[in-house]
Order: sequence, then structure tokens, then C-alpha cells
Amino acid sequence: MPSTPESPEAHEKPHQQCADAVLMVRPCSFGYNKETAATNTFQRAPGANDPDTPERALAEFGQLVRALESEGVSVCVAEDSKVPAKPDAVFPNNWVSFHEDGKLVLYPMHAASRRVERRQEVIEAVVQELSFKVSHLIDLTYFEDEGKFLEGTGSLVLDHVDRVAYACLSPRTHPEVLGEWARELGYEAVIFAATNARGVPLYHTNVLLCIGARCAVVGADAIAPADRERVLARLKAGGRELIPIGHRQIEGFAGNMLELGTWDEALGDSRVLVMSETARQALDPATFAQLSGCTDTVLAVPVPTIEGCGGGSVRCMLAEVFRPA
Repeated sequence: MPSTPESPEAHEKPHQQCADAVLMVRPCSFGYNKETAATNTFQRAPGANDPDTPERALAEFGQLVRALESEGVSVCVAEDSKVPAKPDAVFPNNWVSFHEDGKLVLYPMHAASRRVERRQEVIEAVVQELSFKVSHLIDLTYFEDEGKFLEGTGSLVLDHVDRVAYACLSPRTHPEVLGEWARELGYEAVIFAATNARGVPLYHTNVLLCIGARCAVVGADAIAPADRERVLARLKAGGRELIPIGHRQIEGFAGNMLELGTWDEALGDSRVLVMSETARQALDPATFAQLSGCTDTVLAVPVPTIEGCGGGSVRCMLAEVFRPA
């Protein structure tokens, strides 16, 4: 039934696709995590004679923070605690999400070594520095006792405007947890299977799919043939331009991007698409030109140590903080 001027839907504000603020966690003990490598084919163990990995990761982290701030994105940098050591603390988007209506979600993590990343001090930093007001806590961590997981906006790629949550199944993404999440937040769940070129399930959805305001980057070839047309049709229904990438681009983290909102004196409200330099180099000129035409600014920052050792790229380092419009 169409909305009337008197109906609640008529007065509802449109949802934001792109957050203008992010949480980042400066790591104390970045390193190779053998436990997560069992399900993450992007991870590469550093050489035995490579003691500088943590220092290089810190330098890459700092460079990304400065680049985002230079584009007008608000960044809350929370400090990792030294004990216990948390090799993946630089990826906070897997354990927490901050939503436009004030909902705060805590997620069940597949690796026991990552569960200690959930810290109240980090949440308090976002509340204080970014003025996020928590209206409701949705704590899904009890699913860990059942061996069922959902790793935040790694497992989920969200169309906030149409309220659709895309998720590829893996040991880190369980349909039951996704169903509970979708009911709590009012999203339609689109579940599918996806693998790399060797047929191994992709560990997170955000390595093959990125949804921005005007386009969606999608690794269509990675989606199982039985699911592919259904997923692509649902993406097309959102009215965005679809930009396909292949397995080689996925391996180069070209699906692991995030579009953020910002403000420019000349442009006013604008968008910046953030990716790694690895992802930038993985894109052919025609695809990059198509992508550039769908956003206002493309920001590419090198994070090779974090990508290789941690198995995650720029998008994984950013937990969006949606503040009321």
C-alpha cells in the first residue's frame, strides 16, 4: 500500500548508504594468526627473519588514518591493549557495528583468539569522540557457544538504502545468526555460496562485494552458478551500476573497498571510495574509469603488510559509525 502524507513511512528519513565516520583500532601486537589462516586463504605467513612486521603495520595504519582525515572523514582511533595480545585487532569491523538508529551490534567470532578484541573501552571511545548514542544493544555473541558465527561487516555487505544484507556462507557466516541479525535490524537477507578460483569458500563477503551510493562492485564469477543470477538480480534492483571484477581482482583485494561520506568546500556533501594500492593496481584501466565515474574521489592507500600477514585490506580496517542525519 503506498504511503500517505499521514503515514509514518511518509515522514521517515531516507537511510544513509555511506557513513561519514569510522572506528579504527591501532594494533599493539599485529602479526600472523595461525588460527584464522585455517579459513582465510588471503593470509601469508611472514618470513622467519622478518621482525619488523608490527612496526610496518603501524606505519600503514597511521598512513590510512591521515589519508582519511585529509579527505574529511571523521576517524576515531582506539588504542589496542597490550594484554592479551590480539594479532587481528586492526580489523574491528568484524566484532562490532554502529547503526544509524543507535543500535550497537556485537558479533560471534569464529576464532577464539579474536573474541578478546571485544572491549568496552573501544565502544566508549566511539561514543565520546564521535557522539554516537547507543539506543539498543544487540549481543549475538551467545552463538559462539553453539559454534555459529557472523563476523560483522566482513560476513555482511549491506545495502542500507533498500535494507538488504548480502552474505556468502562460510565457516565464519552461519545462516541462523544472519537470520537473527536480519530480524533485529529489519533487513532482507540474501544468502549465497562463493568460492575462489580453486573452489575454496571465500571467508568473508566483503572480499567480493562492495556497495556504494551509485554502484556495486561484485565478483560475479566467484558466486556459485546456482546463486549467481538471483544475487545479481537483487543487486540490479537497487538501481546501482554493477561493476564486475574477476578472481584475479578479488585476490588483489579489489572487492574489499568502502565508500564513505565526506564534505568538501567546493563539492559540498560528497563521497570517497577507499581502497588499498594493491586493489588499485589490480583493476584494469576500464574498470577503474567506470568506478571513478560512480564516486567523487578515489583514495588508494598502501597496506601491503596488513594485507599479506593479516589477510584483510582497507575495508576490513574500518568499522563504519552511522550517526543520525
